Amino acid sequence: MRNMERKITRQIHIGPIAIGGGAPISVQSMTNTKTSDTEATVAQIRALVAAGCDIVRLAVPDMEAAKNLGNILREVTVPLVADIHFDYRLAIEAIHQGVAALRLNPGNIGGEDRVRAVVEEAKAHKIPIRIGVNAGSLDKKLLAKYGKVTAEALVESAMQHVRILEALDFYDMKISLKAHDVPLTLEAYRLMSETVDYPLHLGITEAGTANTGVIKSAVGIGALLAEGIGDTIRISLTGDPTAEVKVANEILKSLRLKEYGPTLIACPTCGRTSIDLPAIAAKVEEKLAGIKEPIEVAVMGCVVNGPGEARTADVGIAGGKGEGLVFRKGEILRKVPEEALVDELFKEIDAILAEK
Repeated sequence: MRNMERKITRQIHIGPIAIGGGAPISVQSMTNTKTSDTEATVAQIRALVAAGCDIVRLAVPDMEAAKNLGNILREVTVPLVADIHFDYRLAIEAIHQGVAALRLNPGNIGGEDRVRAVVEEAKAHKIPIRIGVNAGSLDKKLLAKYGKVTAEALVESAMQHVRILEALDFYDMKISLKAHDVPLTLEAYRLMSETVDYPLHLGITEAGTANTGVIKSAVGIGALLAEGIGDTIRISLTGDPTAEVKVANEILKSLRLKEYGPTLIACPTCGRTSIDLPAIAAKVEEKLAGIKEPIEVAVMGCVVNGPGEARTADVGIAGGKGEGLVFRKGEILRKVPEEALVDELFKEIDAILAEK
């Protein structure tokens, strides 16, 4: 594995959120409501923020959606990004409505006069632009040149858009290179990281449902982050976007890149286990869901894996035959009946949170 020391990229700002330049890695998601529907979109944005989302992107397919962005912005506090394709007028209207950033490929919105019009508005309002290249929509000329979708083709596609903006003296941008194929995505981001110092927006696009998409995203995004590549992330899952946010934060937490709520440590069970560990662990996980503060909680199946192996946990329980131990930082506090383990555990959790 490569060095986990993060590459320091140039910094941009999406509203108050810094991206790159050593800033904390931010979490993004995208609404799946109609942007023209203020009530539904605002409700979903608020749910995303409650789940731990830093930046929210909205599809802007037409002028009705673009003109409604201001109504949405007045109801939320999180920075919003307008997702624009093909029509430069939508980008200009979105800027006028007050969005914090654009997702727009300048090569896809027409001639130089149209690109210049968007760039001038973006400069005037200090609006950054994300260049987003997807393997599924790669230019036919590049497909012909490389014979198939390759990392080099994705990087060349992104650089074509980058050069258009740079030629207009615009450098306030970040880049994404997404594919559903994990090795291809890894190779593309590594190559791009060596090519430019713009901040990188990580993602595995069209990753799928929670069953497969979580795994592909964790492997792909996690590998890049572990190599020090990436400044902001978005998990792409089919369904409720709040799940994307939770997965993203768990990935960051697992790499110690972010403190995010409780961490549950639970052993896999074995022949020594004499309590109903799966049921107890599930109950603990459910009760931990309402806690926002970072705390490590261990649920262990026996004394072998209990206070010893889980000594780094803030608090934990370890099962025996019909009973168990409650411990803090590896120090045993007391022995209690199995049916009281969860309640006793949460007495200690409440005490720790009160102390913090």
